[in-house]
Amino acid sequence: MLKDKIALITGASRGIGRDIAIAFAAQGAYVAVNYSSSPVKAEEVVKAILDAGGRAFAVKANVSDEEEVKAMFDKVEEVTGSTVDVLVNNAGITKDGLLMRMKTEDWQTVMDVNLKSAFLCTRFAVKGMMKKRYGKIINVSSIVGFMGNAGQANYVASKAGLIGLTKTAALEFASRGIRVNAIAPGFITTDMTDGLSEEIQQKMISMIPLAAFGSGKDVADTALFLADSGSDYITGQTIHVNGGMYL
Repeated sequence: MLKDKIALITGASRGIGRDIAIAFAAQGAYVAVNYSSSPVKAEEVVKAILDAGGRAFAVKANVSDEEEVKAMFDKVEEVTGSTVDVLVNNAGITKDGLLMRMKTEDWQTVMDVNLKSAFLCTRFAVKGMMKKRYGKIINVSSIVGFMGNAGQANYVASKAGLIGLTKTAALEFASRGIRVNAIAPGFITTDMTDGLSEEIQQKMISMIPLAAFGSGKDVADTALFLADSGSDYITGQTIHVNGGMYL
């Protein structure tokens, strides 16, 4: 599906980003595994891909820093010999708290990592994509960007902002053959959900019509669809991967 495509996934050392990186490599992509502070985890992802016969390398960058983003894209081109064909803006953090008590620093940090990073990475990625007149950009948003969530004003605002960025970028770059779409995951099994009590997990599951948490693979499979040529007539859209929780 992605044979010989150059794919860059931000925040790919763990969680959904890890699953997307492994899925892309399994379909033939040469994957750049971005990380900011987890080199060991990133190398584990690279090793898993290499052991399976794929191609990958780790690239360190704080994706909210413009100079580091530029250096990351330069490194990808240096290593692979080509510019990025598929960009997945997945990097994200949380710093939860009630709005009236939220520190300005916590608001800004989340906005920088979750939203500014997508702006920066998109801006650098489209330079090469425009020359090729083809490219795929996938932004990982969240169900809470549509529903809201108490105690997460910064996170929700950043994920809702990704939807607006997706639509605008899709309009601006469509004439150059670049498709820009988003994925909005619902409750996905993570280390955090694994640590919740059985009672809390069941309460969360009761809110999902399909009566189960999603997996990283569910999101990765959707990302594969959006990255492949089978979705070439789709742009500016958000695919909800939430088991029916938000309709």
